[in-house]
This record gives sequence, C-alpha cells and structure tokens, in this order.
Amino acid sequence: MTRSPTRRLLALALTSALTAPAWAQFAPTPDAAATQIAPLPQAADAFTVSDIRIDGLQRISAGTVFTYLPIERGDTVDQARTAAAIRALYKTGFFEDVRLDRQDSILVVTVVERPAINKLTFTGNKDIKTEDLMKGLKDIGLAEGETFDRMDLDGVTKELVRQYNNRGKYNVEVTPTVSQLDRNRVDVTVAIKEGKAAKIRHINLIGNEKFAEEDIRDSWESGTTNWLSWYKRDDQYSREKLDGDFEKLDQWYLDRGYVDFSRDSAQVSISPDKRDMFVTAGITEGEQYKISTVTVSGDTVLPREQIDKMVFVKPGQIFSRRVLQASTEAITAVLGNIGYAFAQVNPVPDVDRENRTVAIDMQIVPGPRVNVRRIVFKGNTRTADEVLRRQMRQFEGSWYSQAAVDRSKIRLQQLGYFETVDIETPEVPGSSDQVDVVVNVKETTSGSFLFGVGYSQLSGITTSIQLVENNFLGNGNRVSIAAQRSSYQQRYDFSFLNPYFSDNGMSLGYNLWWREFDYSDFNVAQYSSDSGAAQVVMGLPITEYDTVSALFGIDTNQINPSLATPTEIIDYINAVGNRTFHAWRGQLGFARDTRNNAIFPSSGTAQRVTLETTLPGSTVEYFKVEYDISKFWPLSPSLILNTRLNLGYGDSYGSDFVRTLSDGRVVTATGLPFFENFYAGGVSSGGRVRGYVDNTLGPRASSPYSGYPQPIGGAVKTVGSLEMYFPRLFDTNAARISAFLDFGNVYRDVDSFDASELRASTGVALLWRSPMGPISISYAYPLRSKDADPVTGFPGDETERLQFTFSGGL
Repeated sequence: MTRSPTRRLLALALTSALTAPAWAQFAPTPDAAATQIAPLPQAADAFTVSDIRIDGLQRISAGTVFTYLPIERGDTVDQARTAAAIRALYKTGFFEDVRLDRQDSILVVTVVERPAINKLTFTGNKDIKTEDLMKGLKDIGLAEGETFDRMDLDGVTKELVRQYNNRGKYNVEVTPTVSQLDRNRVDVTVAIKEGKAAKIRHINLIGNEKFAEEDIRDSWESGTTNWLSWYKRDDQYSREKLDGDFEKLDQWYLDRGYVDFSRDSAQVSISPDKRDMFVTAGITEGEQYKISTVTVSGDTVLPREQIDKMVFVKPGQIFSRRVLQASTEAITAVLGNIGYAFAQVNPVPDVDRENRTVAIDMQIVPGPRVNVRRIVFKGNTRTADEVLRRQMRQFEGSWYSQAAVDRSKIRLQQLGYFETVDIETPEVPGSSDQVDVVVNVKETTSGSFLFGVGYSQLSGITTSIQLVENNFLGNGNRVSIAAQRSSYQQRYDFSFLNPYFSDNGMSLGYNLWWREFDYSDFNVAQYSSDSGAAQVVMGLPITEYDTVSALFGIDTNQINPSLATPTEIIDYINAVGNRTFHAWRGQLGFARDTRNNAIFPSSGTAQRVTLETTLPGSTVEYFKVEYDISKFWPLSPSLILNTRLNLGYGDSYGSDFVRTLSDGRVVTATGLPFFENFYAGGVSSGGRVRGYVDNTLGPRASSPYSGYPQPIGGAVKTVGSLEMYFPRLFDTNAARISAFLDFGNVYRDVDSFDASELRASTGVALLWRSPMGPISISYAYPLRSKDADPVTGFPGDETERLQFTFSGGL
C-alpha cells in the first residue's frame, strides 16, 4: 500500500529536525560505545555498516525489510542515505514508524508495523451491495489480510457519504469502528444508516415558451410523486438521473431544430430536514433552424449511391440531432459489417444564423479494415467451447462484422445455459487491423432434478423422480429421464436429443416411453390405459431464424374402461370394436424464433405450427394441427408486454366407425379420439389459463354409475394471454414478476365454438430460475366463470387461485 505524500513528507521533516539535537545529546562516551545504541551521525561522522539488525517485527519477515532497505553490509551511511532509507521503508506502507540507530558499526532498524485487517464488515447497506463495496475497497488496498491505514478508512467514509448523497440520501450516517485484536490485527466494521431518499417536491422550468413543461418532461426519469412512484421511484432524487434528464432536455430542443438552445442555470435546493428537493432550471429556447444542404465527403468505401440512401437528413427538413445521429449510426453499422470496425462518421454543421439554416457535411473516416484474429470464451466452466463456438456467426480469420457479433450473442442467449452473455472486441496489441472477440458468459442451471414422495389412503405411497438436463455433460445434448410409481400408476420416460448431429445443424434424437394408468387422478375422464411409444425426431435449420422438424414413430394404447368411465368414451370404444389402438405416427413442424433470450426474453417473436397425423394402417386415422405464437413488446426498460395465442384443432380423416350393439343402440366413432383431446386450465404451457384447476375447462361427460361429470377435453382449443413483466423489481436476471390476463377454453368441435364461453382470469406471477430448476408461483382471480346449474345440478368451473409449479421449463 502507498502512503499519502503528506504523511511521508511530514515523517521526513520530523526525522531531519530531530537528528542533530539527538546526536548532540546522546553521543556515546568512549567507554560506552560498545554497548549503547546511538542515533545515526551527521555527514561528518559517517560510518561503514558491518551488520544490520531489524527490531520490532511481528508479521513481516526480516527478508521483506531487507528487500526494500537501500543499505547493505559494507555501505557507508551518512545523513542523505539515512533519509533515503527511512523514505523507502515508509513508502512500503507496512509501518507506522521507522527509526534508524547505530550500535557501534551495526545499523539498527526499529519499526512499528501497521496492523493487518482481520475482518472487514458492512452493516445496514441496502442501496449499495456489499460485494460492490468490497470490490471498491480492495482496489484501494483496504481488504481482509491487507495492511490497515486509518487515512484510507477516513477516505472511504467520505466517499460512501458522497455516493449516498448522489442517490438522494442526505441523512446517511457512516460510522467506522476499529477493534484491536491480538497479533497486531484489527477488525473493521462500517455501520451504515442509509436513511430515506429525499423526494422531489417540485420541478420548475423557466423560459420554455414554445413547449409545455409536461411534454418536455414526459421522458424524464425524475419527477414529482405520482401513482406509479412506488414502482418507478421517479420521485426519489438522484444526481445521476437528474443529469441524464438535463441531457434529455438538451436533446428535446436539438431534435426540434433549436440549435441555439442553452441551459442557463440549474439549481437544486434541499429542505432543512434534508427530506425534500426542489429543482429549478432556466433555459433559452432560441430560434428554429432548417437544413440547407447535405454533403458526404471522405472515403465512403461503398458506392456513393448506397451511402446516400442511409443519409436520412434532407434539405428543407427541420434540423434534428436524432435524425442526424440515426444517419451516422446507419453508415457506421454498414461499414462495420464489412470489416471496418472503427469507422467514424463525423457530421460537421455549418450554422447560418442570419438565414436560420444549417449545412451538414458527413465526413466519413473508415479506418483500417479489421480482421478477427481469435475468438476466446471465458466463464464457461461447464460448457465445452465447441458448444459456444457452433453458435458463433463471427468467425476467426474473417472480416469483422458487428451484425455477426450481435447475432452470435443472441444465439448464445437462446441456448438457455447462461444467465448473462457479454462480448468484447479488444484490439490486438501492436496491430491496428486485428481484434479478438472475447465472449464472457455466466453459467446458470440448465436442467432440473425432481424427487417426490407422497401418501394417501387411496393410492398408498407415491414416488417420482425426474432428471432433465438440457446441457448434458456440457456438450449441449438434451437428456430426460423420468419414473413415477404408485398403486395406480407406473410411468417411465426417456428422451435424448443431439442438437448438432451434423455440421450443418441438423438435430437427431429419440423418445421411448411406457405408461400404465390403473386409475386416473389427473382431472380427466376416469379410465386406465397401458401405452408405449418409440419415436425418432429430427430438425433442420433452413434460415438463421427458421427450423423445420419431423417425427416418426410407432405407438400403442390399450384402453381399459371402468364403471366410472363416461358413456361416450365407452360408446367410442365399442364402435371401433377394439380397446387397443395402434398407430404409425408422423409429425411435421415449422418454428421461427427471433427472441433475444430463451429464458427471459424482452423482444422478438417465437411461433410454431405442427401437423401431427396417424398414417394409413393405424387403428384410427386422425390429425391434429396446433399453432402457438408468443411476441414480446419492450414498452420501456421497466415494462415488457408478452402477447400469446395457442390454437389447436383435430379431426379424423378416415371412415367413421359405426356399430349396432346387442341392445339395439347404434354407436359411432368419429372425430378426434377422446385420448387425443386438447385440455385447458391451470398452469401447463399448452392450455394455460391460470386460476382454474388443471385440465378442467371445456366439455364434460358422466357415467350412469357415476353421475359426476368428468372433463373429457375437446377437439378445438383457444388459449391466450396478455402478460406484463416488471424486470426491474429484482436486481437479478434469474427472477421476474408479472401481471397477467389469461383467457381460453376447449370445445367439443368447430360447431361448438362460442366466444361467450371463453374463460378469463387475472393475477400476478413470480418466475424464478432457482439453482434447482425453474419455479413459477401465480395467484389468479377468475373473471369469467360458470357457476353450478341450480336446476340440473351440473357442476360449475373448478377454480384454484394459488398455483405452484417446479419443473424443467417455465
């Protein structure tokens, strides 16, 4: 640690002032010279050092002192070398006091060590994180294990007060406490009482004649108290926010042609109790200017006509700095995409105040064409470099492209393996035409592990285990294993997907599963079934954003009805004449994903359409079509709107099954089979309408032996939502809160569709990507529900306000 110049000069001054009197007073007599320690001599009494002794050391080794001491055995010591030695030892920052004495020809160095910091603790800090404080203190040498300096601690105290003042907290109290410990150590505790931020009570603009103050301040972050201040905190004074707002004030007028606009004064006053702030700014608007001429000069690299198309400012337009900046950014972006990473466009204005016009000369300086030397990945302690590298659209040895770098970042974010992705492009030292691309990632949970044990009198003990890993062994493969067993159910699932089976990005995987349901407890019609499937899945990207997929497999499903099974399901089975359904199954899908993040996107669209059908030769020939679209609208840094719609439709395409039963009834099997019906209600992603019990919306049917109507799903599904996310409520990328409006229902067929039957709910939700996997908690209030029919006794909707999920996907 380096001591302050003031203290070093003071120490040297005191040493020089005391040397001469001390020598005169304590000069040794001839008889005592062999045993008495004496101060060092003046220049006339220099001596040769035969040995050096260090006194006063506790933690620091003698070797460390000898390293910094500019005197060795055999050296001649005089007053100048004494001052230099003291100065060198003080400069280390290890010592509070240094004294040089003489015992005969032995140089005696006596030191008093500074204490070491044993523990550094902050209490009461909420506005500034402890890890940020620790990092800042470590940069100046005030950290655990370092040498303690009281002057550094005093400086830190003043800096903390300044930072809190900048955040509008003028009642802050910072109290450092130093506790002495054994072995020359100290504990340092900094107690902070942050207090409350001062509120802005009034903002006044003086001199605005052409525009209303509320229009000018519409985009400001600072404001007086309003109904949204509890969330936006815009009424809390902050110097940084206010400085940014004043820049927006300048931008407001310059975007509207007021070239001579000036901010004449800005005054911020505080009430005596330091709780209220008053802001006043005086401005001069000036006159409005127009563009007279626009020229382009310099090395354009590209054809002049192409550059001209990117110049949005035109003669006769009102001058606008925003439009001028957009032109500059458009040109630099195009040049940056063809390798000119350091291209500059300097718009030079020529102001004619007499005619109130501005002539613009766009001077282009392309700089050297830049090549990417190396791509480096940092922070991927678990994920292999290859997994990241295959997502890169910027390649080593090629010309630098800003568009390719930006797209690479989005593709890495869409993997879902990383909490944050940052890309830097530092210049290669000594080379002006080369850069490195450094990708910094922070890994997050890429899967989930679930284990549960339950018990009921009906089913006994239930155990379940599920392991989903989207980044298996860090190689990007997806593996899912699940098993569930109880007295009424056995379920085993296994799936594997290699997203890069081939170099061109083709994915290949397979699914295997077997399920035995002896009793249904899933809010659907009651029947048991034994089913299994083997499937192969493939996917192929056709553009940067579009992917096609295919599935082919064989499955079997044996239905075992019971007395509680609804009559129409029994009739369907009897019409087919077989309880076992075999199917050769095919599926085609198309997906387009332009989201900027796979976990918590803030912009972009994800949409998918799938066509699933059983092939000829299957027991029942039918198809299902499903379309899902989700679009994210960034309304502001504090608000993100997600609009989502999920539609589904299914029907049979083969001949209907018609059979006459022994009792004379004629039964028919037509349309989508009951075991392929769509369901809605609850928190499942396919039919999410929160506030209703899972799978309970839509048609119901009953059995003559069980009069209670049971959900049986439908062949038509309409589900959607409007959800507003508040990303700034948590200072983390792993959680967010939202307010939502869900709507939807399922219908027996197309003819049964009735918009008045749509159910709706509203509420709030918390989504958290915890270390164990994603967690979703929602509290919903149903807005459109059907009550039980008092005449027929037909039950109404089953509602459930608080719902919770913990799974491998949100």
